[in-house]
Amino acid sequence: MKVTLWGTRGSLASPGPDTVRYGGNTSCVSVEGPEGTLLVLDAGTGIRVLGKSISSGLKSVHILLTHLHMDHLQGLPFFEPLRIPGVEVHIWGPASTTQNLEARLMRYLSPPLFPVRVRDLLSELHFHEVSANTMRIGEFCVTAQLIIHPNPTVGYRIWTSHAAIAYLPDHEPALGADDFPHSKEWTSGYALAQEVDVLIHDSQYTTDEYQTRRGFGHSSIIHTLLFAGLVGAKELVPFHHDPAHNDDVLDQLITQGIEAVQPSFPVTPGKEGLTINIG
Repeated sequence: MKVTLWGTRGSLASPGPDTVRYGGNTSCVSVEGPEGTLLVLDAGTGIRVLGKSISSGLKSVHILLTHLHMDHLQGLPFFEPLRIPGVEVHIWGPASTTQNLEARLMRYLSPPLFPVRVRDLLSELHFHEVSANTMRIGEFCVTAQLIIHPNPTVGYRIWTSHAAIAYLPDHEPALGADDFPHSKEWTSGYALAQEVDVLIHDSQYTTDEYQTRRGFGHSSIIHTLLFAGLVGAKELVPFHHDPAHNDDVLDQLITQGIEAVQPSFPVTPGKEGLTINIG
């Protein structure tokens, strides 16, 4: 299983020299299986870069959206395979009580927000609302569960017989849990992330920032480290960085978090271009 980070920010950051190492694109991660199945986790601006790197022989791709906030959708209409005739593009996302997934996405992929409508795209486009059961996509098993974040939001657990990752880019497991991180199964996202090889998790805030943003649906770096320890993750990738945090701030934030928590697992900062091979 090959995991590559294409966008790691919670909102667009300046692409200036102070964000070179971490990058400025919003959430997008690709997961490529041993049999060639390609999963794309979220469609932030990083998906545009991913689309340009995909070989011309691509037959199908599955985009798994955690939720429909703009920073996770901004890059979708610029994804190159959407304009290639015959390519099957499957878009998965959380259900809503008001409209189906296609109808909600069409509000963005239509004038006046975007000049090209869904029906004008050349690919074979399919929409799926994620179920409460484990799905089979190629050689992958995929489980989605609702997690703590405003509006319908899911996290994903993706695994094969040899490896497992969890992707929770917008998540606040400490919300409402006075005994966090000791509640285990009662903690949001626990089942998705339990004993995964790699956990990619929201780490947007400093401890001080979190105090004034409690309930926004995001985590402090300390909470992220504690959550990773609670679920028994074998490696943590802090993700969904605040756009106001430049490279130096992020270096310091992660270093201080590690010093404070002393995790027993490696922590690999989430940076654009990072590739992790698992299994």
